[in-house]
Amino acid sequence: MMWWYGTGMHGWGYALLGVGTVLLFLIVALVAFVVAAPAGDRAREDIEGRPMHRTPEQIVAERFARGEIDEPEYRRLLDVLHAEEQPSVGH
Repeated sequence: MMWWYGTGMHGWGYALLGVGTVLLFLIVALVAFVVAAPAGDRAREDIEGRPMHRTPEQIVAERFARGEIDEPEYRRLLDVLHAEEQPSVGH
């Protein structure tokens, strides 16, 4: 009975092949994302697995390095941060 329909794919066979290929790539991409996402979260942890927290000084230094603030503003912010760390005398 093979001679009745021919030996190759026709119409729906090509459509299903295209849809199946797209679904396969989507599944592979989804699996890769699910596997890689936790690895990105681990990059923000220290050696012992605790989340890394940047100090205010580090944040100000990063802003200065990116050019978001100029040197006078950088020094002023550091002075403000260091003034908050010193205990007030007389109160």
